[in-house]
Amino acid sequence: MIRFDDLSLAIHGTPILRGVTLEIPAGRIVGLVGESGSGKSMTALSLMGLLPDGAETAGAACLDAENLLQATEARMCGIRGNEIGMIFQEPMTALNPVQTIGDQVAETLLIHNAAGRAEARAIARDRLDRVGLSHIGMDRFPHELSGGQRQRVCIAAAIALHPRLLIADEPTTALDVTTQAQILDLLKGIVAEENMALLLITHDLAVVSGMADAVAVMKDGEIVEQGPTAEVLTARRHPYTRALFEASSHAPDRDGRDPQAPVLEVENVLRLYPGPRKGFTRGDPVRAVDGVSFALRRGESLGLVGESGCGKSTLTRAVLGLDPVQGGRIALNGGAVDVHMPKARRAAIQVVFQDPYGSFNPRWRVDRIVAEPFHLFETRPPDWRAQVAAMLEAVGLSASDMEKYPHEFSGGQRQRIAIARALVTKPDVLVLDEAVSALDVRVRAQILDLLADLQGRFHLSYLFISHDLTVVRAITDRVMVMRAGKIVEEGATDAVFNAPSHPYTRALLEAAPVLEVAS
Repeated sequence: MIRFDDLSLAIHGTPILRGVTLEIPAGRIVGLVGESGSGKSMTALSLMGLLPDGAETAGAACLDAENLLQATEARMCGIRGNEIGMIFQEPMTALNPVQTIGDQVAETLLIHNAAGRAEARAIARDRLDRVGLSHIGMDRFPHELSGGQRQRVCIAAAIALHPRLLIADEPTTALDVTTQAQILDLLKGIVAEENMALLLITHDLAVVSGMADAVAVMKDGEIVEQGPTAEVLTARRHPYTRALFEASSHAPDRDGRDPQAPVLEVENVLRLYPGPRKGFTRGDPVRAVDGVSFALRRGESLGLVGESGCGKSTLTRAVLGLDPVQGGRIALNGGAVDVHMPKARRAAIQVVFQDPYGSFNPRWRVDRIVAEPFHLFETRPPDWRAQVAAMLEAVGLSASDMEKYPHEFSGGQRQRIAIARALVTKPDVLVLDEAVSALDVRVRAQILDLLADLQGRFHLSYLFISHDLTVVRAITDRVMVMRAGKIVEEGATDAVFNAPSHPYTRALLEAAPVLEVAS
């Protein structure tokens, strides 16, 4: 049904795709895997006719016998959404924030003149029900939904006209494991029921191993290996395929030093939010963090896992002294942590975010970005440039990178800059909030190795927050499982993963995709 035949693409003369040949039969799931920048998304956008200005193509991208590379824009407008639907990685940016979800699902039907307004809304209601949102009103806006619910809205819009091919571009990267499992099961069910083809673009090999009938491995714009999923997983003939698999289960070498005295203490912390409005009054307060206690020792890595909405981010903001708490206490090196704590104490606990590009000022050069935390000191150190250069070199970059801007770096390099910025004040505690979630497997392995090395050199304590259980198992000494504002299980990482005692922990582990690698 879909065929890429020797597809090549150049943008302003720079080669992007080279001789891509791939087939997607009706009713089948094909996985397209590879690192960021390998050309996966550009392959899909070639088929959709959504390439940027300056793009030059050769070969063919066919729907049945029609080469879509030669189709007019009017013809492509008739195909997009009708014959081919697409789901993007970040639903909040794919959805219109000022339009209700019902209108956005119905929009596809109206644009293609497939139904009148009343019928389109009825079909939209049916599609939302189909993706598990029967309890959500069509008058809701995207910001009122969770991440998983927003992704379901995107799926409902994509399947509104029963397209023959659904392209899912990293549809679960930002989702927790249980929501990810639900979305993947939903996509698999839709393919089976509607005889729809699915092109699943991802860097998560465990997702592909459990979903795809066939898989193609992409590197530098070329497909280096493809075939039935079981065959590719077993044979791994190409060195790049083997490298991806090794990186997927990579665990960094960490020294075996015993952690020392507690550096961060959290005792019975309570964080309340105002309850929902009921007329002129409000309901009972929401306990976002409900009596949480733990201690993080010097040199220790402590993991915090749980579904979206369980309270991880709220607890993190309290630990960083950004939000007030309504009960309990938080102490760093014996001093109280709160919104009014001295700047010098703030310098001792720093954070690395999931999206470094979003936390950088794009108009600042790297030297100013990394030196930004020096505002926590009474005066900027006279040798601040030397300290910035030393920290960049410590994270595997060079001193000359100080003169560059964020857009000149890859995703993994930007994350290294974010780590350098967090370490420049020589903190005792580093909070890593989904710090490797958006990275492909080989870059993720490099960052994990870097974090293990830095911990050994600087005797850092890590509070590692992630929904990726594989990463948590690889980098932490202990792990806490959070649900509905409470810590429901805590213990040594291997003990919790090998013999979980709480039903919720077992549910998380069962939902996590597993990469079965044949020997």
